Amino acid sequence: MVNKEIVVEGLEVGYKQINKDDYISITDIAKYFNPKDPSGVVRNWMSNKDSFAFYSLWEEINNPNFNSVEMRRIKIEEVGYNRFTMTPKRWKEEFNAIGIIPSAGKYSVGTFAHKDIAFEFASWISPEFKLYLITEFQRLKTQVQKELEWSAKRELAKVNYHIHTDAIKENIVPTLTEAQLKYVYADEADLLNVALFGKTAAEWRKENPTLKGNIRDYATIEQLLVIANMESLNAYLIEQGVPQANRLTQLNNMARSQLRVLSQVDTVRLLDNNNKKS
Repeated sequence: MVNKEIVVEGLEVGYKQINKDDYISITDIAKYFNPKDPSGVVRNWMSNKDSFAFYSLWEEINNPNFNSVEMRRIKIEEVGYNRFTMTPKRWKEEFNAIGIIPSAGKYSVGTFAHKDIAFEFASWISPEFKLYLITEFQRLKTQVQKELEWSAKRELAKVNYHIHTDAIKENIVPTLTEAQLKYVYADEADLLNVALFGKTAAEWRKENPTLKGNIRDYATIEQLLVIANMESLNAYLIEQGVPQANRLTQLNNMARSQLRVLSQVDTVRLLDNNNKKS
């Protein structure tokens, strides 16, 4: 996933996914307390006895390759004494840790930590800041989920489009050339546009001259779900020899019915639950 940022109390906090897990920049969080030396804040927190107990336990629970033997050694010999210092780099290299990812180089954006650890660090910095961080993180996750679902439904519509065009080619105009078929494909695509959006692609472009792409690029998740179903139904109706005017009526009835149902449910959450079950 492309790195994103969460804006918390005017502070930009980096976020990314590593192996499908959510990681948040604790270097950025530390800037809320000390913008001049955030890495020093991170070191101080990691060298704290209570903090060490938390992030080492997280590794034991979540990391099967964690060097727990070495962790227990320094827990007895070093942790709690003034000489004890822990850094993100040492934690990763000596203990094979995965919960805290140190800067990778000169131009790295800072140290990232798994969200469980990042929220604990934020609580140490400021309980108020932690609450704002959680709120903004949840908002970002909802936005990302919607983007992923929209993209998935757009791809589904593209797959169904091929089914749709194959039905046209085999049942409506099997004697036309490929060049001639393009006009028929466009006509049938506009049939679906009119049934769902109430306008053709050309009419939409005339109304939105400054927008790039086409009418379907600006469809909602619900509309993309419906249009995928419409393409399958239209392909079937074409195979059955149903005239275009009759197909338009049936497709419009289908679109209105399905949109009405989808408007009454949380479509994104429903799709997410179905994905988890599968």
